[in-house]
Parts: sequence; C-alpha cells; structure tokens
Amino acid sequence: MKLDFQAKYQESHEWVRPENELMVCGITDHAQNSLSDIVFVELPEVGKSLHKGDVFGTIESVKAASDLYMPMDGEIVAINEVLEHQPEIVNSDPFGEGWLMKFKPTSMAQWDELLLGEDYQKIVETE
Repeated sequence: MKLDFQAKYQESHEWVRPENELMVCGITDHAQNSLSDIVFVELPEVGKSLHKGDVFGTIESVKAASDLYMPMDGEIVAINEVLEHQPEIVNSDPFGEGWLMKFKPTSMAQWDELLLGEDYQKIVETE
C-alpha cells in the first residue's frame, strides 16, 4: 500500500494535503485498489461550502459505489474535470493526477484531527 507522507487521512479512505493556501483531496491507494476499476466520479460544484463529514461526491467502480466525505470544513474551489472522461486516472495515480477536488479550508484546526499515514495504515491493516 502506497502512502503520501505529506498528506493526512480519514478512516473513510480520503487523503488531504496542503497546497499553498488550499487543500487537495483524493482517495487513497488502498481505496482505489479495493474498488478496482473506477468507471465514474461525481464531484461537487465549485463554490459549494461543506462541513467536515459531509458527502462531497461519489466514486463508482465495476464492483461498488462509495460516498466521498469532506475531510475539513471548506469551500470547493476546483474539481478535477479530467476525471469526467478519464475516471481510471484515480486507479493509476491516486495521489497525483487522480486528485478529486481542491478546497479553501475554513478551520485549519481540523487538520490536526486527521490521521497521520502510519495511523491510517494501522487501521487499514485491521480491516
């Protein structure tokens, strides 16, 4: 299982990492591997404000569909529009070109509540 050690994680298998004043979010390598071949990604509207734990989208594979959960409070400022036509990029590069959305956080204190890579890895190992 690959991890991005600049990122933090949620038990629901999303990662988030800072990029200047924004946060970038995607799903983990473990999640894309469990889902198998991703065929569709539904992402939120740019400009939408969401709270930590809100569903911000859906990801579908040949095996299942899963909700995507907001890691922190914030306003959506960009979505990865490439995924509309090439959702499989999430499988091949979940921490890079397969990012899902970027948001402007409203509470950086919530960053401290997210899991470090090694803590996320321990959770995955017990699943």
